[in-house]
Amino acid sequence: MFLKFLFICSSLAVLFGSLMVACTKDIMHSCIYLFFCLLGVAGLYLTLNADFVAATQLVVYAGGIVILMVFATMLTGGSAFQAHNKFGFKKIPMMGSRETYIIGFISAFLFIAITFKLLLNLKEGLTPLSGQMPFETVRIIGHKLVTDHVLPFEISSVLLLGALVGAAMIARPRRG
Repeated sequence: MFLKFLFICSSLAVLFGSLMVACTKDIMHSCIYLFFCLLGVAGLYLTLNADFVAATQLVVYAGGIVILMVFATMLTGGSAFQAHNKFGFKKIPMMGSRETYIIGFISAFLFIAITFKLLLNLKEGLTPLSGQMPFETVRIIGHKLVTDHVLPFEISSVLLLGALVGAAMIARPRRG
């Protein structure tokens, strides 16, 4: 029963978040809706008993990438705030409105449900479908990465290192 409820809430979060990312014009709102969408994807992974992938989704994507995008947007001034709209009316800030409270409540509820499911799997010791330990997937994925899939793993690490060096070269100040 809980898995069905988590699946419905997560799928609605993914659908709503992805539609709002595509439809909104403000980049800051788009980042928040992307967080909402990625949180729903983590819930969908939990309904598939993929605990490791769900935790990675929360930490890397929802926690890291979206926060990086928000800070980059805030520091570069990507969201040009105007005090008045095109009709000359003064804009009202969106924070604290009924819509933001509803979105905040739903995302907090979804985050608590995902965390509850992760902790429940850890407490029970067994996942319902596979009969394995809850974090047995971590051992299996780690074993596959260092045995069968070591070449793609190393290629991806070299690719990420190249992207990091390229980003540092682009961001460094120019001389002369």
